[in-house]
Amino acid sequence: MEFSAFSSMAIFALVASITPGPVNLVGLTSGTRHHLSVGLWFVTGATLGFVLLFIAIGLGLNQILLRFPALNQILQWGGIAFLLYLSWILLRDNGELGADSEQSTDYAPSFMTGAIMQWLNPKAWLASASGIAAYTDGQHIAEVLIFAGLYLPVCWFSLASWVFVGAFLRRFVDNSAILRGINRVLALMLLASCLLIILG
Repeated sequence: MEFSAFSSMAIFALVASITPGPVNLVGLTSGTRHHLSVGLWFVTGATLGFVLLFIAIGLGLNQILLRFPALNQILQWGGIAFLLYLSWILLRDNGELGADSEQSTDYAPSFMTGAIMQWLNPKAWLASASGIAAYTDGQHIAEVLIFAGLYLPVCWFSLASWVFVGAFLRRFVDNSAILRGINRVLALMLLASCLLIILG
């Protein structure tokens, strides 16, 4: 495979991974609310979940869903339900950042949350399907695996950047009212994602 093809794949992976989406927003929220390691563990789960989804679609999962639309509907509504749950968590957060907030028992996104989110995330399905269609011929698994291997670090660093932005913002947010406002905005953005899924 030529270097230009690798470069093109990398740019595609970067744009698909770093642009705002439900997983990115949860990473940002984690950065503002929890220890950095919590957010990065969530990002690791999200990255591996996405890569597995990417490979599965490359192996023909997308064709199965096209043949059985009901399965696609189940995934879609499962994703909406999960995003609504995350929105509710953000809306009810009190915005308090106590000395022990990093050890808080409040909801903290886990490794499995990240992995599951990608399988319920329409953005991840679209990025996978369009990437597979654009850069592989659908006949050679080696091409899919090479692309997935390239996606792995690009996706991780892209998602991690949102966690780091959240951690950076946390330094300047010592007012619970401000953090509550940020949480409300992020919750509304997740709700908007649900509307886009329904209307799309």
